[in-house]
Amino acid sequence: MLQSHLYADEDKGGLRAFELPGARPHYTPDRPGQVEHIFLDLAIDIPNQALQGTCSIRLNPIRDGIEHLTLDAVALEIQSVTVTTVAQPQAQACAFDSDGETLTIALPQPTIGGQPLTLAIAYAVEKPRRGLYFIQPTPAYPHKSIQVWTQGEDEDSRYWFPCFDYPGQLATSEIRVRVPQALQAISNGELISTEHCGDDKIYHWHQRQVHPSYLIALAVGDFAIIAEEWQGKPVTYVVEKGREADARRTLGKTPQMLTFFSEFFGYPYPFSKYAQVCVEDFIFGGMENTSTTLLTDRCLLDERATIDNRRSETLVAHELVHQWFGDLLVIKHWSHAWIKEGMASYSEVLWTEQEYGADAAAYYLLQEARSYLNEDRSRYRRPIVTHVYREPIELYDRHLYEKGACVYHMIRGELGDALFKQAIQTFVRDHAHQTVETVDLLRAIDKATGRNLLFLFDQYVFRGGHPDYKVAYSWDGDSQLAKLTITQTQANPNAKGTDKGLFDLKLPIAFGYVEAAKTPPPPQPKKARKGDALQAEPPAPAVTLKTFTIRVHEAEQSFYFPLAAKPQFITIDPGNYHLKTLTLEYPIPELKAQLQFDPDPISRIEAAIALGKKGGLEAVKALITALQQDPFWGVRVEVAAQLGKLKLNQSFEGLVTGLSDPEARVRRAVVEALAEYKTQASYQALVPLVETGDPSYYVEAAACRAIASIVAAQINDVPKEDEVIDRLKRVLQERAGWNEVVRSGAIAGLSALKTSVAALDLVLEYTELGVPQPLRLAAIRALGPISTGQTSAQVDRILTRLEGLAYEDFFLTQVAVVTALGQMETPKAIALLQRLSAQTADGRVRRLAEEAIPKVQKSVGTDRTLEQIRQELEQMKQENQDLKSRLALLESTKDAAQKNGQTPAGEGKAAAAHSVSTRKSKVARKKH
Repeated sequence: MLQSHLYADEDKGGLRAFELPGARPHYTPDRPGQVEHIFLDLAIDIPNQALQGTCSIRLNPIRDGIEHLTLDAVALEIQSVTVTTVAQPQAQACAFDSDGETLTIALPQPTIGGQPLTLAIAYAVEKPRRGLYFIQPTPAYPHKSIQVWTQGEDEDSRYWFPCFDYPGQLATSEIRVRVPQALQAISNGELISTEHCGDDKIYHWHQRQVHPSYLIALAVGDFAIIAEEWQGKPVTYVVEKGREADARRTLGKTPQMLTFFSEFFGYPYPFSKYAQVCVEDFIFGGMENTSTTLLTDRCLLDERATIDNRRSETLVAHELVHQWFGDLLVIKHWSHAWIKEGMASYSEVLWTEQEYGADAAAYYLLQEARSYLNEDRSRYRRPIVTHVYREPIELYDRHLYEKGACVYHMIRGELGDALFKQAIQTFVRDHAHQTVETVDLLRAIDKATGRNLLFLFDQYVFRGGHPDYKVAYSWDGDSQLAKLTITQTQANPNAKGTDKGLFDLKLPIAFGYVEAAKTPPPPQPKKARKGDALQAEPPAPAVTLKTFTIRVHEAEQSFYFPLAAKPQFITIDPGNYHLKTLTLEYPIPELKAQLQFDPDPISRIEAAIALGKKGGLEAVKALITALQQDPFWGVRVEVAAQLGKLKLNQSFEGLVTGLSDPEARVRRAVVEALAEYKTQASYQALVPLVETGDPSYYVEAAACRAIASIVAAQINDVPKEDEVIDRLKRVLQERAGWNEVVRSGAIAGLSALKTSVAALDLVLEYTELGVPQPLRLAAIRALGPISTGQTSAQVDRILTRLEGLAYEDFFLTQVAVVTALGQMETPKAIALLQRLSAQTADGRVRRLAEEAIPKVQKSVGTDRTLEQIRQELEQMKQENQDLKSRLALLESTKDAAQKNGQTPAGEGKAAAAHSVSTRKSKVARKKH
């Protein structure tokens, strides 16, 4: 699967804890026996969003004497339960009890170990909360497709059929489903038969290899089906009619991937077919149901989107690899989900390496590591393997995916490429069609290579964190010694016991020498490129690396290396195998040489970052040269980011030349860097990209965000807000396109104009139903940042809109609402977040809402919160005083009337008195 705090305590380092209130240890439940087969015989009622059917479960009891069986069945209407056995082939009715969460069945006779029984459970469900999703046209979206699809992970299959809903039970399965004649039904395994039955059609699918209940899947719709083949097995792409070209463009490399991963894992693709079904409103990026992956239709690329979008291709690789890691090898418990999600994420790196080269793969892995590091730094730190949580879905985070991928890369670094493949192949062969835990991977590595990597798992898998290295370098010419001092800055010397947060690792260190005779001439103007390679450039200089391995295990260590000559540059951990952060404290000449000559692109990026921190004209010149001449686009992207931080005239001029870079991803980085310069010159450099466009959707979107951020700064002679609002309004009117990338960029730009009511009006307009979903979600998210500069009246207007949106049950809408509320700076957002957390049925939304609350509290500040409460109290006091005055006036009017012999109506007095009483009680609650 590919996706997207109110904390109890914080540790000594100030990092928030992963466990939220209510978290508890979870264990694999006791097994009454082995589920052997699940057969679902279903009829789908699409207009009423309902399902009627029978679930038959063949169970082989593990022991004698079991009298009751408990299954997971949430909000299912259980109509009857019968049981048959070999000894009693006639169906016997079973007493049962359903509490809305579980189904408890009383067996007519106690079980006999080893003698299978078959339960037949007749049931129905209408408008299921989760697990089964009905997509239909609505008044706001009349062109929406008619589709029905399932999503079982983590524990959502229980919402659409009764089952033992945990991954440790593996069984074969069948689905026989009745759908309208015009629709197709696709499920796991092989299509056994199709029957025509009046206005309906019955599809019968059979999955002959065992798998867990969460991987049982169904997709129904009026699809176009593109049929291919791989080694005699059907490979199909299933999409909405009219998107066949997008399907081939996006999914067309699947046969090559099947060949590559079958060879890499040493195990041919294990199932009878491979179908990829793209559905509307899918709540994840993709889901690896056995032999039938479901994908969001937003992954489908048009021709222009392929210019700089590789995420769809790596999504296809990710879900395909789950057919081995997740479906062939099934995790025994959710706490070990990193085994499958980490490998599926690392497969994105492996495929990138296969298809686009080692540099592209190294940069992809760097981005994976940064994603984890950001979560570790800003959200929480946790061990990858933990069984303490509230819901299993909480584990599906950047630790599980991206850090898991980095752990596999570290295993590869420890073993080398050949032994790494050997270990992975041993793991797959030994555990095919079985459940696995983390210890099984360790044992497979030991079996295949003789290496015990428990030291690595203890540091990176069974505990949280990573090393943060600060590296200082100096050269002693008299003694011909290079000195490196490495400090583990994450270490806590005041920690109790032996765990001071230190890591004990063996790091390779390389000293680089460049042959002087082949040093290239001074930089020339950038020449034409073909693809991403420089043309007519002089050959790269010969570089020699002298490599050592050192053990880094203390808070601070100094190492001395005898060398024949002073090196031009130093590389820490060539190949970037260890998950870590690096801070380089080298002299500028060594950093310049590292940026120019190091063959490792990640090392060149580290040098660029270090130069950016040093600043100064010499560093700027080196960075500009790299932006113009580095052969790898990923390095040029990173260099552009550093130039954006420096904000010097020379760096600005160098960046402007990057707008003509042939690689779209570099142009996007340059646009984002130019946005840091809040000047008329930067605005004018970017306006043409908004007015006339760029081949890349993403570059256009970045330009929309950039010009607005420049104007929002209100510095120097930049244009007024009205001008940029008009430009972005034209984009919104004219630039509808693939996944609304460009128009979403315009919305994000408007959100930067925090004091503009006109900008807010536009954003609110695009939060209405009927707006294309991707654009609408972008507008909802934008309400958060734009709120921070608005008046209190406009903030209340935003809160009212978000409150209405919070009642929509679409998962992505709820996430967008939480995102917006989490960026607001008013205590009123906290109440909305608390309400959303309490009412949502989705654990991910609940957690996100709870995590957003302290962020709002921090942005508001305690003093500001108390001041706002005091202001509200004063306002209530004033209102109460006004009401008392009105009451006194009524009393005097009554007295005057009585003196004149009149009898005024008493309702006014009673109402006023009731109002005063009510407001007094509100004030009391506020004070409390």
